[in-house]
Amino acid sequence: MTLYDKMAAGERITTGEAAELLDGGDLLDLGRLADQRRRQLHPGNAATFQIDRNINYTNICECRCRFCAFFRDADAPDAYLLNIEQVLAKTDEAVRMGATQVMLQGGLHPDLGLEYFEELFRSIKQRFPIIIHSLSPPEVQHLAKLTGLDLPELLQRLRAAGLDSIPGGGAEILSDRVRREISPHKISSAQWLAVMEAAHAIGMHTTATMMIGSVETIAERVEHLALVRDLQDRTGGFRAFIPWTFKPGNSELEPAVEVSAFDYLRLLAVARIYFDNIPNIQGSWLTQGRDIAQVSLHFGANDLGSIMLEENVVAAAGAGSRITEQEMVDLIRRAGRVPKQRNTTYQIVKEYPEPAAGAASD
Repeated sequence: MTLYDKMAAGERITTGEAAELLDGGDLLDLGRLADQRRRQLHPGNAATFQIDRNINYTNICECRCRFCAFFRDADAPDAYLLNIEQVLAKTDEAVRMGATQVMLQGGLHPDLGLEYFEELFRSIKQRFPIIIHSLSPPEVQHLAKLTGLDLPELLQRLRAAGLDSIPGGGAEILSDRVRREISPHKISSAQWLAVMEAAHAIGMHTTATMMIGSVETIAERVEHLALVRDLQDRTGGFRAFIPWTFKPGNSELEPAVEVSAFDYLRLLAVARIYFDNIPNIQGSWLTQGRDIAQVSLHFGANDLGSIMLEENVVAAAGAGSRITEQEMVDLIRRAGRVPKQRNTTYQIVKEYPEPAAGAASD
């Protein structure tokens, strides 16, 4: 049996086989097999998205990652910290625009303690029926360091205040060689995984992310995939895997060659095949553009993330853009898929009837 026969039969591929596919797998064959796996996991030909708002509560950060164009030192003229009323105003606006989720992420502020987040999450939950999908593992580890609490106790307190779910930010590439080069002051791979395992242990589901195109090798990309799959085998707590590409604008890090759409689609397809234990794979319209986002729906992705009412981190690198709900619906339809709006837990909250013959889209 060849490797392609093995994939077609739905058998689990090894980490070594994933490396072989990333290094030179036939792109069209991988897309076809990834789409086959997607259809097995998600019958009905739907493609989902959500409406949320990324609220970056501060850009003050002591981490100073080389790939980040968003962070500022505390004394920078454009440094900021949103107060609770400002966050509530942004949340209120998001809810009125149909958002089902807010994602609060920010820099590692040296003086921002646990009380800020507890009061913030409680205030949001008291006022709005919305899911709080917030605080990446670096932020959680930073709070653990500031408070002296261990991860289980810290996460229990955050959950009691209203935190529902943790995003996979800060993963970049789970190789400490890469992390020392692009983000030497950020948490290690083991610490990122420890936050996720602790969250899963208390019943909190999370997402896993991956940033390709900085300084990593194919072997280090595969190392990242293997660490995520191994943890998922133990806990089952990841609801989605979200790869995206590094955008070098306005940052210290300037790779010789930016990742091509072909490499992105190959990674996406291999991820769909490799992650037989993660239900959802998300395509990135934000970093890849709308055309490649449509193609991603035929390379294993079943979801296109959010229309993102606000996003500042990728935008700081010069790659930000906006898309409306109707534009997302049309994009999915033109890819031959059925658009459906979901929430954080992938429950369908809205369906879109086919437009009447001859009707124009907004």
